[in-house]
Amino acid sequence: METVGSQIIEVLSSMISSGVPVSDGTRIARDLGLDSVAIMDFVMELEERFDILIPLDQIADVETIHDLTKAIEAIMKDAA
Repeated sequence: METVGSQIIEVLSSMISSGVPVSDGTRIARDLGLDSVAIMDFVMELEERFDILIPLDQIADVETIHDLTKAIEAIMKDAA
C-alpha cells in the first residue's frame, strides 16, 4: 500500500512540469509556483483520493509536502 506522502507526491507530480523534483521537503506554493487555483485543484484531488474533507484553515498552515502529509494523516485518524 502506498503511503500518504507518496500518493501526495504522485498527484502533485502529475500537475506540474516534468523534471521538477518533488520530495517530502518541497514547499508546495513557493518551490512549485502553484497559484491559488492550482492549489485548490490539488486539494480537491487529494480529498477525492483519500475520501476526506480538508478544512481551508488547515491548508493555510501547510507549507511542505511533509506538513500536508501530517495534516491528511490527522484528518484520516480523526475520521476513523
